[in-house]
Amino acid sequence: MDKPSENLLQSFTHGVLETEEVIKIIKTFLEEEPNATYSLVIGTDSREKNGFGKTRTHINLVTAVLVHRQGFGGKYFWKSNEMSDIHSLREKIYAETMSSLTFATGFVPLLKKSLNGHSPRYNLEIHIDVGEHGDTRDMIKEVVGMVTGNGFVAKTKPEAYGASYVADKHT
Repeated sequence: MDKPSENLLQSFTHGVLETEEVIKIIKTFLEEEPNATYSLVIGTDSREKNGFGKTRTHINLVTAVLVHRQGFGGKYFWKSNEMSDIHSLREKIYAETMSSLTFATGFVPLLKKSLNGHSPRYNLEIHIDVGEHGDTRDMIKEVVGMVTGNGFVAKTKPEAYGASYVADKHT
């Protein structure tokens, strides 16, 4: 993927946007109701796309960023990225988690700088597409540890709607 497209996100409402434009939209949304309670959620889901050989699989990773004004709706944006040579469910979940972490470590400081301490506080969460019921249950501690070790709050299924529902719509 070339460098300029890495900074592009999509929105049903606003179309294709640069990261800076997304930050302005989120900032405006937060400032509309400064006393409201907000959540900022980042989550990634992926869909497998079989490659040329039986052992080679490509995945389409979709990372979503959501801002939610509790009780009053919200906005979300997403970006896609393709990754190759994913051979197992474990590698796929690691790729999803790292995609969310990479996005968060770039996006969140830019948002904080834009807000400059003058906007409402928000709860920041990284949503991971793993849960107690299913093949990913053995990975929960590992990926939650990756997220919390990077200073973020991790949510898993069924609370991981940013990954399980929002990002999933675009994979």
